[in-house]
Formats: sequence, structure tokens, C-alpha cells
Amino acid sequence: MRAARIAALSLIGAAVAIVGPATAVADPATGDGAAVNDTTSDGVTDYWTSSRMENAVSLDINLDPGTLTDDVKAGAEVEIDPTLADSTGDPWTGGGDVVNTAGRVFFKFDGKDASCSGNAVTSDNGNTVLTAGHCVKYQGAWHTDWVFVPGYHDGQAPFGEWPASKTLTTPQWEADEDMNYDVGAAVVEPQGGKSLTDTVGGQGVAFNGEYNQKMYAFGFPAADPYDGEKFIYCGGTSSKDVLLTQDHSLPCDMTGGSSGGPWFREFDEATGTGLQSSVNSFGYKFLPNVMFGPYFGDDAKALYDKAAAA
Repeated sequence: MRAARIAALSLIGAAVAIVGPATAVADPATGDGAAVNDTTSDGVTDYWTSSRMENAVSLDINLDPGTLTDDVKAGAEVEIDPTLADSTGDPWTGGGDVVNTAGRVFFKFDGKDASCSGNAVTSDNGNTVLTAGHCVKYQGAWHTDWVFVPGYHDGQAPFGEWPASKTLTTPQWEADEDMNYDVGAAVVEPQGGKSLTDTVGGQGVAFNGEYNQKMYAFGFPAADPYDGEKFIYCGGTSSKDVLLTQDHSLPCDMTGGSSGGPWFREFDEATGTGLQSSVNSFGYKFLPNVMFGPYFGDDAKALYDKAAAA
């Protein structure tokens, strides 16, 4: 097996048997460039207390990179402007919009509490979050009790908890867990009569861009030496994976819990805004301190379009 260390699923509790709200999950539908899972928010925000979020304990998961038979389809370059409201893994102290748009994602995976990272992006519905594919569906099952906590820090949810009404991923990840297509999205429910991006802002998104660019990656790693409570970033010149995938790569030592966190190009440190061009996805066990993120091609654009219009 071609094993890779996933940078993502961080289990939030040592106990396997955890009582939580039951979530009804409809059969997923695949079409129009995305696999879609309808979910419910009943009891989700009550379940995710600050104590459960703050006491996160990471568990690394080994992931087969998958079949990798499908090339990433590239088309015309597309950029979606942001909505305004060189490190290998340091706390982000620059402030700006990214502190609000990025956040932690919490859900139940295989009966356990788990976490990833995510980011609010510009969208027609104002309620779209981008993350990794395995942060919405993994090992053949969709995650339940999915909630986004923008601006998370030290167990605090300054903008509240935003439960998902839909989670989505690419058809290639839904069918085969192909690492080239490890991209996910969620549509969250408005809170207090306001959309997500009206509340925290939304970052721009870019598709079909170039490799070998200056990029910034953000997330909430929870495995040692991190604890999931701090907002961490990596910055440097990206390159293209020459091993198994068509992913971007970036020197970075973020650990479990960071998956789904945004990668930006054209990132402005002063304003904390940029064009999201990938997400934290995985790292090879034999290649430490390097993070990989999927190329945002036409299939990622189709996924974004489906989520943004939901």
C-alpha cells in the first residue's frame, strides 16, 4: 500500500463511545460536478460545547493515496474576488480578514468526535465553506453533525457555530477517494438572520492557476507539537508533487487537524485577504515537513459552483 500521512482528521476525545445527537443523512446525489449530502442541524450546536472543542486530542490516520487514475482537468483560469468584512508552521499574528474567515470544522467520524479546518469564501448564497474532501466524507461514509466555527481560538467561538445543511465533494473523491480531488465544501445555515460572509467576510477563490507560486497555508493543527487551539500558517514558494499526485506542495510542519485549511496566492499580509487556490490535504510519511494540497482545476470549480448556488 502506498501509505500517506493525512494532515487532517483529528479525533477529539480518547473515548470511542460518545453520546451525541443523532443526525439523519440522506442518500448522496452526484451530478453537476459534485457529490452532495443533505444533512440536518438538529442538536448540532448544543453538542459542540466549548469544552468538547477545547479538549481536542489528535489521532493520525494513514490514508492510501487512492487509484490516482484521473488527471486533473484544467481549463481557463478563473478568479473570484474576495468579499471584504516564509514560515513552516508559526502562529499567525498578522490579523486581517483571514482570522475571521478561517476556522475549525467539527464532525462525527466513525462514531468519534473529529476536527478539520475550513474557510468561508465568496459565494452567491453567502454560506459556502471550502475544506478537504476527507473532511466531509471518508472511508465510504459522510460525516455527521458537521459544524463550522469561524475565528476559533482557545476554545472560543467568537462568531458562533454554523451547522451545515449540505456537505459536498468532487465525484472523484466520492467514488474512489482519489487524492488529486481531495476537495470538499459545505453550505451552512444562516445565523441570526445573517449569512456567513455577511458576518465574517469571504475570501476570493482562484481556479486553473499556475504552480510554483508564493503561497500561504493556514489551519488548526492539533497533533504534537500543536494543540488545535492556535491559528497556524506556513508560507513559501510552492512546487508540484513529482511523486503520486498533481498537488501543490509547500514546506510546512502542520499536523493532524489542519486539513481543509486554505491555501492562498496573492495573499496580502496587511489585509489578510487573498485568492484561495487549494486546501491542506496530506503529507507523505517518508517526506516530513512538507504539506500537499490539491490543484483547483475545472472539477474543483464545478464543486464550488454547486455549493455557491445551493
